[in-house]
This record gives sequence, C-alpha cells and structure tokens, in this order.
Amino acid sequence: MSIEIVEERPDSPDAVQLIAELDDTLAPLYAVESRHGFSVEKLLRDGVVFFVLRVEGKAAGCGGVLLVGEEYAEVKRMYTRPEYRGLGLGKRILSHLEAYTRLRGITVLRLETGIHQTAAIALYEGLGFQRIPPFGPYWDDPVSLCYEKQLTYPVSTETASPSQSSTPPAHPPGCCRRSDR
Repeated sequence: MSIEIVEERPDSPDAVQLIAELDDTLAPLYAVESRHGFSVEKLLRDGVVFFVLRVEGKAAGCGGVLLVGEEYAEVKRMYTRPEYRGLGLGKRILSHLEAYTRLRGITVLRLETGIHQTAAIALYEGLGFQRIPPFGPYWDDPVSLCYEKQLTYPVSTETASPSQSSTPPAHPPGCCRRSDR
C-alpha cells in the first residue's frame, strides 16, 4: 500500500473536500458555538500548514498545524475518511505533524477535540497527549477537550557535545512533498 503525506494549500480541491466531510461529520454532534474548526479561509489567513495523506494516490486524510509563535503549535482539521480508518493513518498524520512542529523548534503540541470523537481521543491519549485546561481561544465547554504533548528532540550521545545546541535540524529533504495545486 503506497502512502504519502503531501503539504498542500487548504484550498486545494482534495483539502476542501476533506474539510467539508469533516464539517459534515461534526455538524450533527456539536452546536455551532462548540465547533472550533477553522474554515478554509481562516486556515489560509492564519498560515496553517496543511497536509493531505494519500493512499494509492487517493486523498484519505488530512491535518494541519498552526504555529503559535514559539510557545506551541496546534493541530487543526485532522480527519481520516471512514473507509480508511483502522489502518493507522491517523497516527501517521499526527506523527507527521509532530515531526513538522519539532523541526521548527517548538516543543509543545496542543489540540482541541470534541467529547464524541472517541477514536480520536484514544489516538491522542495513546500517543502521549495529556488533558489540559482550555488554552488560547477555547473556553470551558462541556463538549470540548483540550490536550497537550511535550515534544522532545532525540539527541545522539555519539554526536552531541555539551557545546552543541539542541535546536532541531533544518527540514530534511524529501520529508514532505509540497504541492501547489
């Protein structure tokens, strides 16, 4: 099974379709005031870096990351199409977002999700995210949960010396393919 994660603009056709499907999934579960997902326009305006995961060339999922200064990054609009669930693709997307964040020197990754997203909650908690109080634009909403994960940089004892910085390396070539479709 060929899987690739590609950086794309949130207004690309595949990204727009995935975001629309996510919105359609969440709309019957949460009141408007409890839906915090960014529109495509807000994703673009706020500079959210967005990725589409493809299986055999077909868009299967997506996720973005909003860098909030140097303090933290936030996962935005993470989604896997139902027919692709159970294949570990959500974990791949989230791991990719973590790596992207880490490479920018940010060591805290946060997110907000709804209480009815039980599979997502299990994924986040299974990958080491811890519940936190509301942060940033969020408030104490009974259907909203906030999470945070402390990201670390693996440092090899063979190459590290006390004088070396723990700053992450530059974005490695080939890590992400960028598409401007």
